[in-house]
Amino acid sequence: MPRKPASEPRFPYKADRLKPLRAFCQTARLGSVSRAAEALYVSQPAITLQLQALERELGVKLLERSGRRLVPTREGEILYELAVPLVEGIDGLPAAFRREVGGLDAGELKIAANSSTILYLLPKIVDNFRHQHPDVRLALHDVITADGNDLLRSDAVDLLVGSMVDVPGDLSYAPVYRFDPILITPPDHPLTRVRRLRLEDLAAHGLILPPKRQITYRLVDMVFQQARVPYTVALEVGGWEVIKQYVAMGMGISIVSSICLDAADNDRLATRPVSEWFPARSYGVVVRKGKVLSPQARAFIELIKPDLFVRRDYHDSGHSER
Repeated sequence: MPRKPASEPRFPYKADRLKPLRAFCQTARLGSVSRAAEALYVSQPAITLQLQALERELGVKLLERSGRRLVPTREGEILYELAVPLVEGIDGLPAAFRREVGGLDAGELKIAANSSTILYLLPKIVDNFRHQHPDVRLALHDVITADGNDLLRSDAVDLLVGSMVDVPGDLSYAPVYRFDPILITPPDHPLTRVRRLRLEDLAAHGLILPPKRQITYRLVDMVFQQARVPYTVALEVGGWEVIKQYVAMGMGISIVSSICLDAADNDRLATRPVSEWFPARSYGVVVRKGKVLSPQARAFIELIKPDLFVRRDYHDSGHSER
């Protein structure tokens, strides 16, 4: 009689493939078996057995210890990318179904953004959204980008709108707008009479910058450090409006994004483009990879369009040379 082909190993957990994948995703995200067990309301041994069975079936090690945390191996990262949409899609199916059935007539949308994004970029978008979806409760969380990332990871907010330079591996960033770097000074400042600016000319005057934790400070510092040009920070203060006011009062100069400048600043500030040295800033939408977006979130993203803002042209502007 012909021999039967060898059967694959049988594992009890295969009766429900979602459980081990959910255990793996939670462990990879939280960095701990105990925390994954708490999140899933099961025992630690149950999580451990599911992880071991999953590794045996796939024939690779999926998690390894890094300090006090468990982190995915190279193979584990691949599985995580594949499994998260499946797990979250199944877990979020009832809520997603109710949202789709209910449409956009109700619900809540939570958005994280820093103060400059809330002040300069979002008003038109929020106004349009409120007119189209008046029954949606919209909450804006004023946070710096790093804290907004943490809110995304914990699902405390649905979206982050702002500017990013280094995008973490667990987040997705879609830039939409681009704003140029601009030097601002008082109208009668000596730099307004310099025909050809050098980076050394800027460094000779005290800079007013946002706090060190913020992206703008890090970008300005990076440019001066890479050029090996020493510079001085005269004042650290948060908020573009405050920075513009202090520059207008003669307390220093600053490098700002063109997002914060408009015609009302013409009388109190001189502006010059400095894109020769400093990078442009992009602004867009950040979401957690694998997250199932609500209809409200998708509708808000649809309103974030590049043609919503017309960027001001600072080249050869009236304040470029005095």
